Amino acid sequence: MWKEGSLKVNGGIFHYYIKVYEVGSEWGIDGGKVSKLMMRRDGKIVCNYDRGWDIQPSDPDTQLAFEILMHSENY
Repeated sequence: MWKEGSLKVNGGIFHYYIKVYEVGSEWGIDGGKVSKLMMRRDGKIVCNYDRGWDIQPSDPDTQLAFEILMHSENY
């Protein structure tokens, strides 16, 4: 199932698109349920996973937004 939404982290807004399955798989992040994830901040892609990492979170706010999504969607 595709989900779309936004997170506010330390004043920054992260828009995300995420594909979540009912069970984890080898293609999911850390073997979890999320197989695709894209996050944008200020129109720029800051995190992208499509059955493998294209762009990993590279700053503390992006990492926190990623961890929030993983906590709620991946496990």
